[in-house]
Amino acid sequence: MRAIIGPAALTIWCLAFVAVCAGDQAEGEKPEAKQKREHASHARALQLLKQRCNVCHGDDADDVRGDLDLRTREGMLRGGETGPAIVPGDPEQSALFVAVTWRDPDLRMPPKENDRLSEAEVELIRRWIADGAPSVATPSGEAWTGPADGIPIATSGGLTPEWTDRRYAREAVWSFFPIARPRVPESDARHPVDAFIERRLAEKQLEPAPAADRVTLLRRATLDLTGLPPSPDEIEEFLGDESPDAFERVLDRLLASPRHGERMAQHWLDVVRYADTAGFSNDFERPHAWRYRDWVVRAFNIDLPFDRFVLEQIAGDEFPSADTDSVIATGYLRMGPWEHTGMSVKAVTRQQFLDDVTNSVGVTFLGHELRCARCHDHKFDPIPTRDYYSIQAIFAAAQFDEPETPFAEWEHTGRLDDVRRRVERLSSVDVLRGDPDEKNDALTRNKKKRKKYLDNAATRHLPRSFAVKTAKPEETHVLIGGALDTPADPVSPGVLTAVVDPAASAPAEVPGAARGRRLALARWIASADNTLTARVITNRVWQWHFGRGIVATPNNLGATGSRPTHPELLDWLASRLIDRNWSLKELHRLVMTSATYRRSGDHPEPERVAEVDPSNELRAWFPPRRLTAEELRDALLFSTGELSERMGGPGSFPEINWEAALQPRHVMGGIAPAYQPSTRPDERNRRTIYCFRIRTLADPMLEVLNRPGPDVSCERRDETTVTPQVFALFNGQFAHDRAIALARRLERSAEGLDARIELAFRLLFGRAPSAIEVELCREHVEEMTAYHRAHEPVKTTLPRKVTRQMIAEQSGEIFFWEETLPLMEEYVPDLKPWDVGPETRGLAELCLVLINSNELVHVY
Repeated sequence: MRAIIGPAALTIWCLAFVAVCAGDQAEGEKPEAKQKREHASHARALQLLKQRCNVCHGDDADDVRGDLDLRTREGMLRGGETGPAIVPGDPEQSALFVAVTWRDPDLRMPPKENDRLSEAEVELIRRWIADGAPSVATPSGEAWTGPADGIPIATSGGLTPEWTDRRYAREAVWSFFPIARPRVPESDARHPVDAFIERRLAEKQLEPAPAADRVTLLRRATLDLTGLPPSPDEIEEFLGDESPDAFERVLDRLLASPRHGERMAQHWLDVVRYADTAGFSNDFERPHAWRYRDWVVRAFNIDLPFDRFVLEQIAGDEFPSADTDSVIATGYLRMGPWEHTGMSVKAVTRQQFLDDVTNSVGVTFLGHELRCARCHDHKFDPIPTRDYYSIQAIFAAAQFDEPETPFAEWEHTGRLDDVRRRVERLSSVDVLRGDPDEKNDALTRNKKKRKKYLDNAATRHLPRSFAVKTAKPEETHVLIGGALDTPADPVSPGVLTAVVDPAASAPAEVPGAARGRRLALARWIASADNTLTARVITNRVWQWHFGRGIVATPNNLGATGSRPTHPELLDWLASRLIDRNWSLKELHRLVMTSATYRRSGDHPEPERVAEVDPSNELRAWFPPRRLTAEELRDALLFSTGELSERMGGPGSFPEINWEAALQPRHVMGGIAPAYQPSTRPDERNRRTIYCFRIRTLADPMLEVLNRPGPDVSCERRDETTVTPQVFALFNGQFAHDRAIALARRLERSAEGLDARIELAFRLLFGRAPSAIEVELCREHVEEMTAYHRAHEPVKTTLPRKVTRQMIAEQSGEIFFWEETLPLMEEYVPDLKPWDVGPETRGLAELCLVLINSNELVHVY
């Protein structure tokens, strides 16, 4: 067992937690270490009883429920109305232990479900009674009475003595305790993950669902690891492979696919708030942000150890031998929205950046909202304001930079000439004469701002990176109320003092010199001894596969976040991640080879499941999920054969709803050039992760399908069901274009209507249709083909110019002008209804129906 050094009170509770999970005496454990561990465990058990039981059984001498006084060992031995509460050495015969297990429906304590003891807490009581229910004394020999209201945790100290001396409920600060290394429970399960899961199921007498069928499992795994559905050939190959390791070899293939990095990067970019523009009213392009996005994709593809993944993003430029990768990675620190304008106070916008990056590091890597301590000591977690500004002092030496950074061999630069030509073409936009005269000051100023916008975009193809550099830092003070005009004590660079390295006697040392501050922070975060980091990323990986983490709030492992449903499993997985060189691919493979992951979404006893575990916290069945907006768009393009698999490089511009695309987008009092999609289908139809993301212009179809905004870290995607989603998928232009494209693919790949119907099902659902499905589909196609023979589509054309309007700043008058759309002259549209005959259009009507089916839109 690890030695834990720190404040005495904290040591007791840390040891207690480790003791619960560590089980029996480890081989070679010294007697004094064993005695210390047992002492801590017994102390924690008594403290637990004091906190959770004495409110009814001893605190109020005039109202002791059931005549049972639990304040002393003698009172427990004497017992109450039902006899003795404890039988030292025999937990199973002790009424107190039986009551907290809830095994006897007539004897359940605490009586309310919400107050019920956790599995670990029940184990504490069992061990204490099994060891003879000893009275506990501190090492100095003084009688142990325990803290009145909870656990003391040492920090750098709060702004008030009351905060500094406050105590915490053990379950509220669980994430600040060292990661335990629990033993895998004894079980018939062949997989360690299943052993942890099935122990909880057995306690609830709940049988797990059977295994999912092979097609469902393959589709689930392929979408989870690549964001794309399996092809018909991949399905046939898997169904024909009867070897016992067939699924494991599928996982190896998917993890080795370049599509894997794209899927994992989408998860990560949600958390770090990636976008290609700055946001707010100064939403100019960030011309080189795409290199950070591509770095993330590559990092997941090469299975960059997660500790290195952390180091490069926080301090890659401070490495002794910084290279292209490590400099590009620091773009993470600038991912948040930010603006500085002529009307801004530089000190204010600088402080906004520092606040943003401090909190971002907290939620991304540590699972804590640090900004809660910006104005005052954290109300719920042991994070004083002084800690907040100590971390901020680390970033006081970081300044924005766009250094020349040569393109690396792995970067996809083949499109750079096309990107340069696009910007040159946009720069030739003609702002036609409007009313009032073209020389009007407002119109002239707008032209200058548009030129600035395009000049900025014109650098997109240059070998620069969106990064930071180390410079001379300004002095950092605690800001009372978070305001620049109320500085208090100066602070030195530092880390969270409640997270004490168990192998050290003091928190990590951060240098006072400018260079090396961020590297010290990164090394502390990426340390195997940090209590938070491995838990946070392990929990995220679990969520990426099950839709909800072991902790349901992955950005918040603090007191206001959710409690872990399987804390021992979380720690076992986190410690294994560390032991396996922080390999995320190995962690994915471990989770996905479990029976828990491979279960069916249909449980044979749905009524019992609904009664015992309505939220599916115990994982008796696999929870279905809806495809994310990006998965749905990419899957449709994949099924129609239109998806371009070209990786990386500057973002492409897909076709989006034209009414949204052509709305004026204001940038610092001017209007940005109109959104114009890429001219070629192969550019427009790239994977969504490679689509240029504008903070102030969302793709309506993706937005209505719950794609999160890029301004706030998204810890978990929403899954709403609202009427506009129907409009987007049944009436939207994108869905109609994909239906036409799919119909054309079916016609070219299969002869006869029945064969085309079968191919449509295999492409979209991975299975053959039933006889009744074929019959219904045939009737629909024939009916719609007859309709289209009688109704020719009306051809529409795309605009070549758009009318703009603004309010003059000086006069307040509205004036108009026309803006040409030069890219539309070269635009190659997708296949349209007027490009095909009535038979194709009739078949497309069926494709549109299938595109809108639950079977396509959900993963089961």
